[in-house]
Amino acid sequence: MNLWELLASLVNDHTVRTVALGTAGLGAVSGVLGAFAVLRRQSLLGDALSHAALPGVALAYMLTASKTPLVLMLGAGFTGFLAIGLFFIITRHTRIKEDASLGIVLSTFFGVGLLLLTYLQRNPDARQAGLNSFLFGQAAALLTRDLVTIAIFGGLALLVVFILWKEFKLLSFDRDFGSSLGFPMPGLDLLLTSLLVVVIVLGLQAVGVVLMSAMIVAPGAAARQWTDDLARMALLAAFFGALAGVSGALISSLGSGLSTGPVIVLCASAIVLVSLLLAPNRGLAWNAWRNWRSRSRLRGEAVLLDLYRMGAQHEDALQPHPVSALEAVSGARATQRSLQNLLARGLVQPGKNNWWALTEQGLAEAQRMEAALAADRDEQ
Repeated sequence: MNLWELLASLVNDHTVRTVALGTAGLGAVSGVLGAFAVLRRQSLLGDALSHAALPGVALAYMLTASKTPLVLMLGAGFTGFLAIGLFFIITRHTRIKEDASLGIVLSTFFGVGLLLLTYLQRNPDARQAGLNSFLFGQAAALLTRDLVTIAIFGGLALLVVFILWKEFKLLSFDRDFGSSLGFPMPGLDLLLTSLLVVVIVLGLQAVGVVLMSAMIVAPGAAARQWTDDLARMALLAAFFGALAGVSGALISSLGSGLSTGPVIVLCASAIVLVSLLLAPNRGLAWNAWRNWRSRSRLRGEAVLLDLYRMGAQHEDALQPHPVSALEAVSGARATQRSLQNLLARGLVQPGKNNWWALTEQGLAEAQRMEAALAADRDEQ
């Protein structure tokens, strides 16, 4: 299957189209809310809440004997909100820090969930088969009604973010200032965390409780590399989340052995990796290139000043000097590269026998640099 046929399956194949739309919507909502979690340094919060949803799924089945998605999602939401309450109680009424309390909540609820799942598996009743799919998701089983659910609840979550944008922005950057202005910061914190629970519950069927934390963190972390503006970061995170969902759905459709949830997370991880390498503001490749340019510029300035200071000892400041004298100061390889760069800028000119001299432009530039260095020394 070529790329065109793969993209055409988004239109022609009902299953692929349904999965792609569902995961794209989920990724977009997760990206927007995950952007706030990343900025607030609460990336582990999504992990804790997603794992806390597992015992709710098991309890909902045990109480109702039903595997209806709505029933299981309500159970997951209940334990998710219960985890939020436990988290806030621990952080506000004990000396345990946020990261430690998140670890406690995550391990406790996930352990209870695994215990309940193990109990159900040993039960002779075969109706509980399929509950394990909530661990890693089963995006291929998404139906049209699931798309409607994601659209409604995801849209409501985005609407709340839009209405309370300024308040959530204040919560993310300066909570104390917001409290001084009279905003109910604890309530806003609880509301934003509750929206995360809603998104996590929506994503249970698609990517599961284990992988949902990646959908919360990865798009926001990737978007953070590209911009310092919150609005742009939220839009980029939504785009990256949707891109990961659609890409994962398409790639998983290529083979029967590819599970959609893990592939979506791998696509999100690839987006983070590309962002870490190539983002203009913080990308490792761009930083390496800027550092190389800075070192090259500093070496060139040093060679230019050496030529100027050598010329200052003679009546003619533009008198050429042997390259060996420059290499004795800066090293052979660095000097040769610097001279070629300076030549390209028109600051130096070569002479006979590999002798080099300043040009009129190079002399003026060297005098400006020397004056700047003298002014810095005077200020110190």
